[in-house]
Amino acid sequence: MSRPNKTASAPKIEPMLKNMNGADVVVQSLVNAGVEVIFAYPGGFSMPLHQALTRFRDKIRGILPRHEQGGGFAAQGYARATGKLGVCMATSGPGATNLLTPIADAKMDSIPMLIITGQVTVPSIGSDAFQETPMVEVCRGITKHHYLVTDVNDLARIMREAIYLATSGRPGPVLVDIPKDVQTTQIVPDFEQPMQLPGYDGSLPHASKSDIEKTAAAILNAKRPVFCAGGGVITANAAAELFKLVEKTGIPTTTTLTAMSAFPREHRLSLGMLGMHGTAYANHAVHDCDLLVAIGTRFSDRVTGKISEFAKNATVVHVDIDPSEVNKVRASNISIVSDAKSFLTELNKIVAAPKADLSDWTRRIEQWKADMPLKFQNSPNILAQEAIRELWKATKDSGAIICTGVGQHQMWTSQFYGFKTPRTFLSSGGLGTMGFGLPAAMGAKVACPEKNVIDIDGDGSFQMNIQEMGTCFCEKIPVKVMLLNNQHLGMVVQWEDRFHASNRAHTYLGPIDHPEAFGKGVGIGPETRYPDFVTIAKGYGWEALHVSKKEELPGAIQKMLKSEKPFLLDVLVPYQEHVLPMTPPGGTVFDMIRE
Repeated sequence: MSRPNKTASAPKIEPMLKNMNGADVVVQSLVNAGVEVIFAYPGGFSMPLHQALTRFRDKIRGILPRHEQGGGFAAQGYARATGKLGVCMATSGPGATNLLTPIADAKMDSIPMLIITGQVTVPSIGSDAFQETPMVEVCRGITKHHYLVTDVNDLARIMREAIYLATSGRPGPVLVDIPKDVQTTQIVPDFEQPMQLPGYDGSLPHASKSDIEKTAAAILNAKRPVFCAGGGVITANAAAELFKLVEKTGIPTTTTLTAMSAFPREHRLSLGMLGMHGTAYANHAVHDCDLLVAIGTRFSDRVTGKISEFAKNATVVHVDIDPSEVNKVRASNISIVSDAKSFLTELNKIVAAPKADLSDWTRRIEQWKADMPLKFQNSPNILAQEAIRELWKATKDSGAIICTGVGQHQMWTSQFYGFKTPRTFLSSGGLGTMGFGLPAAMGAKVACPEKNVIDIDGDGSFQMNIQEMGTCFCEKIPVKVMLLNNQHLGMVVQWEDRFHASNRAHTYLGPIDHPEAFGKGVGIGPETRYPDFVTIAKGYGWEALHVSKKEELPGAIQKMLKSEKPFLLDVLVPYQEHVLPMTPPGGTVFDMIRE
């Protein structure tokens, strides 16, 4: 489901002249909206919905995850890889609450997602009935909108509204909570009931002619300009327009984490990622620039560091689809509420390269790149950074989709994998959710079966949704996992080393009787490998392989990529490595840790 314009004509829906129960109305509504896949885990109060899915199995594929959270992240992976609506479903009570983390994650990263939950019968609501949870109240702060349906006659209209809300304007998660008796009640539905959304305008805002002209003038007069692309560029499918703008103006460009694939990393004007673990040269460029044009970013604290010092001496142009984000964190000189694609399209029509010769500015940046490159030390062991770089070499021309969990491996992926096409990097940005990688890869592979989809994961993050290996095998979803296995919660270990005198506080994942439990030893040899992920993977029907020697790595990656089955590559890496550079929370470029 793409982001519709409110003025666009909706597809003609044939009126239904027969009785349907509420569950059939829900599924027919999904089919009417073009939904092809739903990730759904059944239970007592959602069984009628699952029965309805069996009656529509020729039109919509139901995939059974092994945990509701896995289903939620799979729906996100589907949405992030395509820009279409991701749909997940669970029963009431614990099934529904297991979806809270994916819902909050989707809200933070503006992902179009529809969440359907079963609920106890309408007369039982408020009685503390078995598995009753007030999902609307629980989700009030983490959804774009939410519904509790108490009248089956409202169901078709509410489903249309929910899908429209999730996919229009700034996308986000929308919850529809449906009591079991509403699911089973028979009606003659009207799928063309008009929506009732007073005060909501889902059409895409466009920058005024004056805003475009002011931005073009600011670019024309800049001497040290920088573009910053945020996740809104991906959401708006505006990567091509961004590329055209950069080529036309010759302005260096950085991205946030969620926009890593919005601009080719190997381009001569690419600064890579900005922020806490961004490149030193991106952070220095933003600190020293005299113009920052930020498009589709909300100026997260992980991007800005100390906000009073962020682009302190720059004219800031902030473009965002959501007016609440403009001037919320960093005051802007030119504030523009606009869809990123339309803004870039219009700007490209009139913009010219800066009048000033940018060669001094670009030479300074090139010197920063030479003096402060992303690098890693030579080691007898396989380092996570070189494993990621080796994977990039093997997949850079194939259009592979890369997913990650959250932690050191996520940051190293953003640093050392050279993304060049949009929607090929799927990662949890705002919420930073461990366990995201495998189920998101599962959803992305369902959406894009022709592409290699690889989850680069850490052993801590991977174990949080490891059960989805079962879904991949049973549903024939051949995702790949390159597991960077260091036996530790690596990012927390890094913070322990930097800020807590290396005192280990429950960050070692191995047996407590092993010396490493007390901070001794290196924890990288085969004798310390725990758990045995290859044996686990084979138990789930996956192909799997251990790698601990550098010379084995390229061949193992090729074997993984060529496999037609789900494949786990368990790469043993040392836990002592840190993600650098690192700007401490609330710090500036002058506080950056580089060694």
